[in-house]
Amino acid sequence: MKSLKLFGLSTIVALIALSGCKPKGTETAVSGDAAQKVYVAPGKYDEFYNFVSGGFNGQVSVYGLPSGRLLKSLPVFSVNPENGYGFSEETKPMLETSHGFIPWDDQHHLALSQTNGEVDGRWLFANANNTPRVARLDLKTFKTVEILEIPNSAGNHSSPFLTENTEYVVAGTRFAVPTDDKNGDVPISSFKENFKGVVSFIGINKDSGEMDIAFQIEAPGINFDLSHAGKGKSGDWFFFSCYNSEKANTLLEVNASQNDKDFIMAINWKKAAEMAKAGKGRKVATEYVHNKWDEKTHSATSTMKKEVLVLSVEDMKDAMYFIPCPKSPHGCDVDPTGEYIVGSGKLAALIPVFSFTKIQKAIADKNFSGEYDGVKVIKYEAALHGEVQKPGLGPLHTEFDGRGNAITSMFVSSELVKWNIKDLKVIDRVPTYYSTGHLMIPGGDTAKPFGKYVVAYNKITKDRYLPTGPELAQSAQLFDISGDKMKLLLDYPLFGEPHYAQALPAAMLKDQVKFFKIDDNHHPYVTKGEKESKVVREGNKIHVYMTSIRSHFAPDNIEGVRVGDEVYFHVTNLEQDWDVPHGFAIKGNQNAELLIMPGETCTLKWVPQKAGMYPMYCTDFCSALHQEMQGYVRVSPAGSSTPLTYSLNNKKDNAQSPVKQGETK
Repeated sequence: MKSLKLFGLSTIVALIALSGCKPKGTETAVSGDAAQKVYVAPGKYDEFYNFVSGGFNGQVSVYGLPSGRLLKSLPVFSVNPENGYGFSEETKPMLETSHGFIPWDDQHHLALSQTNGEVDGRWLFANANNTPRVARLDLKTFKTVEILEIPNSAGNHSSPFLTENTEYVVAGTRFAVPTDDKNGDVPISSFKENFKGVVSFIGINKDSGEMDIAFQIEAPGINFDLSHAGKGKSGDWFFFSCYNSEKANTLLEVNASQNDKDFIMAINWKKAAEMAKAGKGRKVATEYVHNKWDEKTHSATSTMKKEVLVLSVEDMKDAMYFIPCPKSPHGCDVDPTGEYIVGSGKLAALIPVFSFTKIQKAIADKNFSGEYDGVKVIKYEAALHGEVQKPGLGPLHTEFDGRGNAITSMFVSSELVKWNIKDLKVIDRVPTYYSTGHLMIPGGDTAKPFGKYVVAYNKITKDRYLPTGPELAQSAQLFDISGDKMKLLLDYPLFGEPHYAQALPAAMLKDQVKFFKIDDNHHPYVTKGEKESKVVREGNKIHVYMTSIRSHFAPDNIEGVRVGDEVYFHVTNLEQDWDVPHGFAIKGNQNAELLIMPGETCTLKWVPQKAGMYPMYCTDFCSALHQEMQGYVRVSPAGSSTPLTYSLNNKKDNAQSPVKQGETK
């Protein structure tokens, strides 16, 4: 009977979410001065950088706030033909994994680096949900500079959330799986015995930002959804929302919604780190890949690692606890003071708010209701600050405005709800039209929110934009929260599917790289001037040391290439000015163009499949004579005796005989 009621509820939820009915009063929902508040005049800058998860496309998008203008798409986990990421020889290693080269992922969550719980503008961390990985982007170059694979994990959803001084980034598995030393080849029916929920703590070098897995915690086999670190008084702790306490492994819509409460998991990460340093836990043989970008060589390297340290439930006896939380919780959010932890039960008609002080007292008083798979369960009432009553339907995520208030997204009732953290009273609510998921206040998950705007990231738009076939644009909505009432200012479309986002004042990112100094370029195939340009044959490999500058390549004509040769175009952009990239592409190439920043060297690999004349050209409009920035490669049949030659400044130079000394034709 209970499961039938729940099934009925889930059906109702789905119908409401898909109904597409506009809330009443939408014609008056937009603030009268909205246009003025979001207008950014020509030549003026936005107030905030807004970094938004790319969802399906695996990348990170950068928008300006309050304008909502798309500034740039940053390639992270997917190949990107716009600039050759994942196609150039230098960037291919960034997408290597223990499963081989993977050209795509599902990018969900982001985290800006912090100092003392406040954003500091150094790095942006991004998660890959499908093949578990965490990336670090350098905000001086807006480039992905590191990607670390996460072993013993599947569905890297509870990630990449940070401790308040960026000591660790956490990665919690969405899917419980057998750990590598338990052998993944087990019956799915042995789920309750063999499957575990592993949480990874990735150490971060405080100066360089370089990451590596410090330790993992093997928790019970439940699903981790989201997490946040504590702040201030709770700064030594990490909190995770957990669902599927039933440990179901089929039809989770019904079978993982049986229990009235699931859990918030609380981990004392400081104690766990001390145990790991003291040699507690076990070494687990596994494979995971660590990819790093070197700005000096403009190249990436990929390294396979073979072992991780894993702490068990037994090791964590006095450092890991469960707190009951209604029902199928999604968001897990900590207020700026670090005192209050908000759980968002997707199927609950209330929002539970837990007190860190009460949690500590319950632990000290041993106020437990029992254990779950060896983990002590704190009594619900002993940890509870209180419940927000009747906030809306389908609470998902909560962020904080820095003035003592929280704002929660309601997926089912399609609204944002503002409530006071201490007295738990609802203050305001505004419609978001269609199924809002995540929301973001600049700095809203930190100790110091900026508190001027909230952005709702909506999953469904229906009639908000011009129709574009069966799939419509997904969207963001910008609200002014500077006053007592939230005011809708702007709708703008996004890449789907939008998940979490981060934002910081634009003034924090002043120290950006504008171009790379040629003298600092240590790429093994750099060409620092046209006089150094050349073409060299090494067996069936041809290396083209090429330069690009407005508005020509050197060399620009090449002959003596044969069918089946591996041709490597190492193109160095000689420009030393801001915003003068050059592109490079050749007819019939089977990957993508290059887009080379000033002072940078990039390599395109090309294997011609048939004889002929192949034009090459600059793909990025760089000057009035951009169209003239072109050349030709003559490809002769395999075994041809056509000599390898190239032209520089219209002078034809013999580069090298097609037959090396000591070799025969």
